[in-house]
Amino acid sequence: MQQEIIFIPMLVLVFLKLQVWGYMYYTRISYMVTNKIAAQSLTPTHEAKSILKDIAGPAENLVNLFEMPVLFYVGLITTYVTSLVDTTYIVLASSYVLLRYVHSYIHATYNNVNQRFIVYFLSSLILWSYWIVLASDLLQKIN
Repeated sequence: MQQEIIFIPMLVLVFLKLQVWGYMYYTRISYMVTNKIAAQSLTPTHEAKSILKDIAGPAENLVNLFEMPVLFYVGLITTYVTSLVDTTYIVLASSYVLLRYVHSYIHATYNNVNQRFIVYFLSSLILWSYWIVLASDLLQKIN
């Protein structure tokens, strides 16, 4: 199997961050124009959070996309560097990214907390499963 294929899920997740980032600015600017909010009124940060609380989903989701995915990136790079890429890793990585897309859609739009939690929890289980498989393979490789 071509080892570089492991980077496709990574690129797709980076593209998700770009989409959420763009959507965040679109919603913020639209909200500010519609409600005649001056950019200067958004300082300090706690003021901005209060003023923009009705449209906080995309910004909160963008922050979320820089938390658990760090483990995802490290796992992918480790898998590549150690030449362990196989179908199991591709399926787990792709499933994780797919669920992150669903989570982002829920979080940035209608924000149903129960649905969002279920998807987040499932994506986290997949990420931890990825790491369990990786740890097992790395330990076998060492011995």
